[in-house]
Order: sequence, then C-alpha cells, then structure tokens
Amino acid sequence: MIELFYSPTPNGRKISIMLEEIGIEYKITLIDLSKDEQFKPEFLKINPYGKIPAIIDHEKKLVLIESGAILIYLANKSNKFLPKENETRIIESLMFQMGNVGPMFGQHHHFHHFNPGKSRYAEERFFKNSIRIYKVLDTILAKNKFLAGNEYSIADIATFPWIARHNWHDIGLRDYKNLTRWYQTISERP
Repeated sequence: MIELFYSPTPNGRKISIMLEEIGIEYKITLIDLSKDEQFKPEFLKINPYGKIPAIIDHEKKLVLIESGAILIYLANKSNKFLPKENETRIIESLMFQMGNVGPMFGQHHHFHHFNPGKSRYAEERFFKNSIRIYKVLDTILAKNKFLAGNEYSIADIATFPWIARHNWHDIGLRDYKNLTRWYQTISERP
C-alpha cells in the first residue's frame, strides 16, 4: 500500500491523480499547510525539506519525496503512463513542468495573490513568464494530442493540476485553443 502525505495543492493533486489512474491501494495522510504541519518533527523525518507530496511504499518500506520522482516511481511500479518507446519525450515534458510550470505559476500565485503591491517587478516578471508558458504549451499541443505525443502520460498528469488553476492565473484559456482542448480532454477522464 502507498501512503500519500498530501495537501490539496497542484503538487499534491498530481500524485493523487496518478494513484487514482493506476488503481493501486493507497491512503492519504493530510498535511495541513495552514497549520505548518509540514514542519512537525514526525513529517520532517519523512521529508526533511518539509514539503508535500511524499509517499511511503509500505510494501517496499520506501520513502520518496519530490513529485516528479514519485510520478516516475509510480509509473514504473504500475507499468502505466511512461511507455519505454516515448520515455525520453515524456521525461522532457515532465522536467518542463517541474522546472517551469510549477515554479513560475507558484511564484505568480505568491506575488499576485498573497503579496500584491510588495514587488511590482516580481509581479510582472512571474505574470509574463506564466503567459509565456501558456504560449509554449499551446504551441506544443498544436502538434500533439498530449504534451509528449499522442498518449496521455505522467507529463500530462503533472501539468494538469497547474492548468486547472487557470482562473487564478488571470490569463484564462480562451486565447489558447490547443491548451483548452487538452485541458477539456483530461478534465473528462473518470
């Protein structure tokens, strides 16, 4: 059984989506970030960085942190969403999410919604980078059904929860028809 240490953030959601998609037994241990539970000693033993998500594969007595690493591990464990014939492209798209989508959108959220007016430079920088990411994703999706080709993969699972917050980005999907199609397709998955 997999135990997921979770909070309903995009990074937490990508792992819960993956667990549902692969259909293996799991349980969720909620970490309340608003109460700083991620910094309690018992959680810091699991993840010294004090961040979610983290998993324990109780079957293998394996603790794993970092959402990208967890997705790769679960894909390999289940033999789903990371086919060998397209592994390089999927990992490339996953790394784009890990290095760009999450960090840029996260900083945009922070400066635009939680700390507005404190740094005009930061607000503008991360908003412009978020728009750029929307354009990049839309361009990629003009050529592919999904981010790494024509098959749904861990790259899509990782990116979807961030795009699901499109209303919060103050960008919207209206001007990005390929990204909209991709988002709607994934939204319809059971």
